[in-house]
Amino acid sequence: MARVVPRHTPAQAHLQVASQLDVVAQVQRWFRETCRSLEGESAWVGNHCDRLALALTEGFTNAVRHAHAHLPPETGIDIDLALDTDQVEIRIWDYGDPFNPELLPEPQPGELLESGYGWFLLRRLADKVTYYRSKDGRNCLSIVKYGTCPT
Repeated sequence: MARVVPRHTPAQAHLQVASQLDVVAQVQRWFRETCRSLEGESAWVGNHCDRLALALTEGFTNAVRHAHAHLPPETGIDIDLALDTDQVEIRIWDYGDPFNPELLPEPQPGELLESGYGWFLLRRLADKVTYYRSKDGRNCLSIVKYGTCPT
């Protein structure tokens, strides 16, 4: 006889906002409130909320400033949040032209540049950062942080 093993489904949330920098506070508020409301699902997330909020803000502002630079400000940016017992994943979806993050130069220590630290910062704040172009023509920046619930 087959045994049924229950599978845990991660808690998920979604936000869509206009491609405007003045909605950053709204994005941060949504993220923090969502993390707080779902902390029962993944209690360890609270310890990483600030780092993840900074990573989300960096990814969102990059989508607005770079990917959507030549698109109307009402163009939507979708943000998905999935919290599980052992990881958090933030996905930021935009409609800009694709780019290859592997071609971005690493900032050099002591070099004060006006920009160029975003990808470097994201990789320091998260455990896994990936970027890909989806079949529907959108770009997805995936930011993952791993953790475990205390026992």
